[in-house]
Amino acid sequence: MFKFDDHKLLTGYVTAFPKNVPKPEQAAAAGRLMGFISADPDVTDLRWAAYMLATVKHECANTWAPIVERGSVAYFEKYDADTPLGQRLGNVVDGDGFLFRGRGYVQITGRANYERLGRAIGLDDGLIENPDRALEPETSYRIMSHGMRRGSFTGKKLSDYINAIGCDYVNARRIINGKDRAELIADYATTIEGVLRSAVIP
Repeated sequence: MFKFDDHKLLTGYVTAFPKNVPKPEQAAAAGRLMGFISADPDVTDLRWAAYMLATVKHECANTWAPIVERGSVAYFEKYDADTPLGQRLGNVVDGDGFLFRGRGYVQITGRANYERLGRAIGLDDGLIENPDRALEPETSYRIMSHGMRRGSFTGKKLSDYINAIGCDYVNARRIINGKDRAELIADYATTIEGVLRSAVIP
């Protein structure tokens, strides 16, 4: 577990990302997320924390809060049960594409993922019965931490790319979504790692 100087975190972030100065509600959301990371005994590498934060910065569009994927009901029909994409996501009835659209810090998608991850973090069928629970900050963090550390999203995990041998922030994107925006998120992670190191309390 890590402890950070909150003032140094904020000033370091603002200095590093002057175009993304957080509004008060964004700063509060980021502080809450940092609290989860700081209290997580399974996040044992500062670089893991940096990559998790870089992922949230990208996936949640600098809000630092869990978000829901945007789009109309019609847009999400491409993920319904009678489509190849929907079948791959474990959707079984019409409407599942919209019901189990992306949510959270890392945008989990599809009935199968909601069911599997809900059970993995001890909610049994809680995410199936109420998918919006994935928007609860603590629940969303538990999903992200478990999935990124255990490889529950794509089969790839943090320790595959960030370990005692080295740190590959670019290919770490495979934990979430192939190589989509991998270079951008890697740049975020490198910068955020510097901010964290300057603010960590020994």
